[in-house]
Amino acid sequence: MKAEILTLLREKDGYVSGQELCNRFGVSRTAVWKAINQLKESGYEIEAVPNKGYHLVGQQDILNKNEIESRMNTTWAGRELYYFDSTGSTNLDVKRLLEEGAKEGVLAVAGEQTQGRGRRGRSWQSPPDTNIYMTLGLRPDFQPDLAPMVTLIDAMAVAEAVEETCGLKTQIKWPNDVVIGGKKICGILTEMSAETGYIHYVVIGTGINVNITKFPDEIKETATSLCIEKGESVLRAPIVAKTMEHFERYYERFIQTKDLSLLMEDYNRRLVNKDARVKVLDPKGEFEGTARGIDKKGQLLVQRQDGSMEEVYAGEVSVRGVYGYV
Repeated sequence: MKAEILTLLREKDGYVSGQELCNRFGVSRTAVWKAINQLKESGYEIEAVPNKGYHLVGQQDILNKNEIESRMNTTWAGRELYYFDSTGSTNLDVKRLLEEGAKEGVLAVAGEQTQGRGRRGRSWQSPPDTNIYMTLGLRPDFQPDLAPMVTLIDAMAVAEAVEETCGLKTQIKWPNDVVIGGKKICGILTEMSAETGYIHYVVIGTGINVNITKFPDEIKETATSLCIEKGESVLRAPIVAKTMEHFERYYERFIQTKDLSLLMEDYNRRLVNKDARVKVLDPKGEFEGTARGIDKKGQLLVQRQDGSMEEVYAGEVSVRGVYGYV
């Protein structure tokens, strides 16, 4: 009920009477009063005026289950929601939940991670009550070799959610780094449990730099945050909810064709590498060329100097700008 009360208070410009809340939820005035007090204890500033009712004052950066649920506008993505003040890794949490029978769309969000991970086993900085750490679980009905494409879908969803909630122009550095002004704000780690020809589940871990203002020396030249770019603190819960909303929409288009043919145009429009000189760091041999966008499999098309086109698959290959990160 607390999530529904938050939604109602947020939708109303003025006050919502206690009787209206009682009628809406079929509970007593005492139950409403208790719920309001619990919300106040969670950090919400709610005015209570006799004969007028309740009014939500301002907006606070509160991240918890009620706050996220009060903003969620999806059919299945994020509807089964778990929130942890602190956890080791949301990817590990969602793997456990799926193995215990959780449905597709299960979402874990944490205020802090103590064992956050990035690609290739790198650690992911996860300070408390500052950024977004979340993992979405899927139970897809397609071949394992298609799973890497959902990482690109998630990058598109984050990019659109950030633009919509913060008004900041976002781009994507292939395959899945979301960037603003050429600096990274988001990392995505997708993992899969599968056997030959069959996927048990896929988990998509997303870390978004929101209100962090200082970075370790090794990444401070290539990383930024929404707070730094916007010049003010940013609310995290709306970004979580909007990311789920856009992911659901993009994923359902992907399922129609089992490829990115319906999403290529949107993705390539955001691609920071598009028509730029890039260096492909392939264990088989590095080479340079011009990025021309992705194909329907999510591979980056890189045109060599002789005019030939290489299809670059993410895997263990990295792509950088010739003179730097992008």
